[in-house]
Amino acid sequence: MNLIHQNRKIDLSIFHHLDINLYPLFIAIYEQKSISKAAQMLYVSQSAASHALQRLRQQLQDDLFVRAGAKMLPTPFAEQIYHPISQALFSIQNISQQRQQFDSSMVKTLKIAVHDEIEPIIFPRLIQHFNQLNLDIQFQSFRLDRKTAVADLAAQQIDFVIDLQQNYGDKIQFQTLVQDYYVLCTHQNHITADDFFSAPHIGVSSRREGILLEDIHLNKKKQNRQIFLRCQHYSTALQILEQYPTAMLSIPKGILSHFQIPKKLNVLDYPVDLPILNIGMFWYKDLLENSRHLFLRGEMIKIFA
Repeated sequence: MNLIHQNRKIDLSIFHHLDINLYPLFIAIYEQKSISKAAQMLYVSQSAASHALQRLRQQLQDDLFVRAGAKMLPTPFAEQIYHPISQALFSIQNISQQRQQFDSSMVKTLKIAVHDEIEPIIFPRLIQHFNQLNLDIQFQSFRLDRKTAVADLAAQQIDFVIDLQQNYGDKIQFQTLVQDYYVLCTHQNHITADDFFSAPHIGVSSRREGILLEDIHLNKKKQNRQIFLRCQHYSTALQILEQYPTAMLSIPKGILSHFQIPKKLNVLDYPVDLPILNIGMFWYKDLLENSRHLFLRGEMIKIFA
């Protein structure tokens, strides 16, 4: 039996009663959890935003947001409609920009969230490159918070995340910019794999707990090392290493190149195999064809090509 599929038609008559301009406000309040912050994003007064929210509540016949302390939290209906509205607005945005002739002078800001230790590898070269293009851009570098990275990219609070390659989900795209690899800092002139696993190690991580990246790969091979001390920054770790003749520090070569290595220390090849580190940019998938984003991505790829 043949089935005839009828295309769904848009009921244009209902748009006479709809105010499409209210929907960006819905997205802003949902993501900021605040009417005042949403108003700032949309360049309207808080009073105007509050009145617009009332109109949207009447239009959708739901409270949409309820106050909980200082936050505006979404109702179950608001949770349900957030993604369809977000996708619809992205589609409208992309359509409106497709035929616009892009001018790089239109780019006024570049906001990046980056790990503290990766920032020296990426950010100075990035600023130097864009300055050579004679663009009047305000650069902003934020400390990376992986827990909020996807939400920040989706809300366009940041343009890119610069981080080690990892899975941020289906909505996030990745492009490698730089490759790095681990080396070993130690007082010794030569070490074997046995020396490596028997020595005390300094671990570096901004997280309070959790396994270190090097140890994830070592553990896959059923190899373990002794972490006797853990700190947040490689600069601190190098200073501590000076005081412990038997200790060792694993550090990416690119990061190490930005420090002055104490004379007591030697830099040796890593005695066990670890994967290459891919450092790159992450961005929100829906901006794949956005003219401004295409330009920024293209220039960033040129920097590290």
